Order: sequence, then structure tokens, then C-alpha cells
Amino acid sequence: MAKKFPIHPAHPERVCWGCDKYCPAGSLQCGNGSGRTQHPAEVLGDDWYLHGDWGLDVPEENPAGVSGKR
Repeated sequence: MAKKFPIHPAHPERVCWGCDKYCPAGSLQCGNGSGRTQHPAEVLGDDWYLHGDWGLDVPEENPAGVSGKR
């Protein structure tokens, strides 16, 4: 079973995101190219999961536009 893909990892620059191994950037094991694959947040910004069909189960942060402020 594949690991759950993190939406907002704490330090995405420390990990290669090219496969399900999530190797440390300094010791790549899968041979998925010569360098580290960046996390989508590094390339597209923190709201990367809202744009496009990524196939992730992401809970809505603000369901139905309901505001928590009164």
C-alpha cells in the first residue's frame, strides 16, 4: 500500500517526492533521475492541491463557505 501523500510537509526540501519511498534528499535510492523531485508545494505554492485533479482525499477547510467568525 502506498503512503499517504502529505499536503503540507514541514520541510519538503529534505525529501525526494519522486516515488513512494520518500528518501532523504542526500541518499536517493530509487534511481528516479539524478536529482530530487520537488514537492508540488515547492513548485506551485501552498494551495497546489486546490488546482487540478490530483486524486487526493483532502478535507475541505471551509465546507459550504461557512464562516467560523461571528
